[in-house]
Amino acid sequence: METKTPKTTRLAHPKKSLGQNFLTNLGVVSKIIDAGDICADDVVLEIGPGKGVLTERLLALARKVIAVEKDDALVAHLREKFAAAIREGRFDLVHGDILRFDETQLSFYKHPYKLIANIPYNITGAILEKFLSSPLQPERAVLLVQKEVGERIVAHSQPRRSDKARDKESLLSISVKVYGVPALLAKVSAGSFFPKPKVDTAIISISKISRHFFTEQGIEEGAFFAFLRAGFAHKRKLLGGNLRGYFPTQETWEKAAAKAGINPKSRPENLATINWRALFLENIQNGLL
Repeated sequence: METKTPKTTRLAHPKKSLGQNFLTNLGVVSKIIDAGDICADDVVLEIGPGKGVLTERLLALARKVIAVEKDDALVAHLREKFAAAIREGRFDLVHGDILRFDETQLSFYKHPYKLIANIPYNITGAILEKFLSSPLQPERAVLLVQKEVGERIVAHSQPRRSDKARDKESLLSISVKVYGVPALLAKVSAGSFFPKPKVDTAIISISKISRHFFTEQGIEEGAFFAFLRAGFAHKRKLLGGNLRGYFPTQETWEKAAAKAGINPKSRPENLATINWRALFLENIQNGLL
């Protein structure tokens, strides 16, 4: 009797619509694993596992891996490739959109977890916002992002070659820093992916993720971010003009700026996280919010 070889899942060409650039460089995988400091008791949430190159290493080291994949063909491939780990309960594969994913409903609820991912560049900001502000924050995040975005996120947070244009703070960089400590760990060549991306890539980590920035001073997150968005609303304008809705007169603005330790003619990109908090608190203390 002829024995038939089991069919294997055929993968389609990477989909531009999903921002797919599969990681193929095992050396980069090792750097991500090292940055995540993955140990035997860890629970890891992986976004967009793709063909499972990083997933395989995570499963070898962590207690449990939960992966969220949107692509139908890749989900079928991963179910086949990691069938044993799924049966053993070490791997949960979720077929869905990460931006609609409810991390609080999975088996690791209330257990510290690490976020590890090679994410689509076009939703980097949305992913960071979702998980840093989540009721169930990761304790650490290690992500592959567009290099320029990574450099903006870590502006002023670590010594590096001077680049005034990229050392300026942004809405994204401040939004990340109020929750954790970002670091740019390594640049990654385009040849480390298939297909090769048209932009440079970097590995970033965000450690010490918490809400201490808000809880220490009793700051309401939503109100603070509304204040922050107003401050960055017009990049070319001076900060006092952007915050006119909060500090309606020049006198109130100059007094608040002096107490926050900033030049009243500062632009939003010149302020550090501590300055934003001081301005926000000054606004509250004067009953202007």
